[in-house]
Amino acid sequence: MAHIGYTMMTEQAGPRELVGHLVRAEEVGFDFSVTSDHYFPWLRSQGHAPYAWSVLGAAAQATSRIPLMTYVTCPTFRYHPAVVAQKAATLQLLSEGRFRLGLGSGENLNEHVTGGGWPPVDVRHEMLREAVEIIRALFRGGHVNHRGTHFDVESARLWDLPDSPPPIGIAVSGERSCELAGELADLVIATEPKAGLLESFGRHGGEGKPCVGQLPVSYDPDRDTAIERAHSQFRWFGSGWKVNSELPHPDSFDAATQFVTPDDVAGSIPCGDDPDAFVAAVRPYVEAGFTEIALVQIGGESQPAFLDWSERTLLPALREAFGRD
Repeated sequence: MAHIGYTMMTEQAGPRELVGHLVRAEEVGFDFSVTSDHYFPWLRSQGHAPYAWSVLGAAAQATSRIPLMTYVTCPTFRYHPAVVAQKAATLQLLSEGRFRLGLGSGENLNEHVTGGGWPPVDVRHEMLREAVEIIRALFRGGHVNHRGTHFDVESARLWDLPDSPPPIGIAVSGERSCELAGELADLVIATEPKAGLLESFGRHGGEGKPCVGQLPVSYDPDRDTAIERAHSQFRWFGSGWKVNSELPHPDSFDAATQFVTPDDVAGSIPCGDDPDAFVAAVRPYVEAGFTEIALVQIGGESQPAFLDWSERTLLPALREAFGRD
């Protein structure tokens, strides 16, 4: 049994449009939602990057059922972890308990804007571990003082705390991040259907916890149009996390993907309007052990048509295939 989610992708639509899309996603019956947290789009062709936390606050008020989640926020460069804790607690109150805090070690694309360089991955993992410890301490209430390797906290306190703090998810891409997530997270986040990641998460303490994946799709009644859109806006996706976390600018992603062809993209992203192709693309995630899969419909302008098609065709097909009523 798998839950199917909807992605508010801040890189491809403006803030008002994103909220409107989520309202419709709730209406058509998606089980949960996730929201990217970017300062830049991956490619200029995507064209947007509003502030995710403002969008989430508006979304919490515009919806009533659908769960919300950052996918993911980096709590170590643009944001100090004490500020992330305050934002997450506030959003949990606004959403009446529907929020989950997804965290990761970040991408240079978004985090370089505050200066200070981009450290190697082992340092980024150290920073993430320390940040999660600070966030959890603040969620427990009371004043927090912290003198750490990477962060200081001076007599901080969250004055508006929900009865239940937001569950914390951690994004993983390899053994080190799986170890960190297994020790510290309530759920694990990944963008590739690799069973080994979930197995490693389980070995390090994550056994039985939710596993959330994400899959880009490109719906359009005309398959060539769907492929063209996916190539224009999402050809970066197949580069892998080790590349995607290091490049500093949309132009860098454009240069790195200049030889990716439309056929390459169509081979890895379901395109068109055949629900069987979309079911086939979700299946590896289910077989790998993911309990939740968030779909990313590529292209901001294509969301209304995708949501209508999801209601009448895609969601029934996915639930028939993977056991949801």
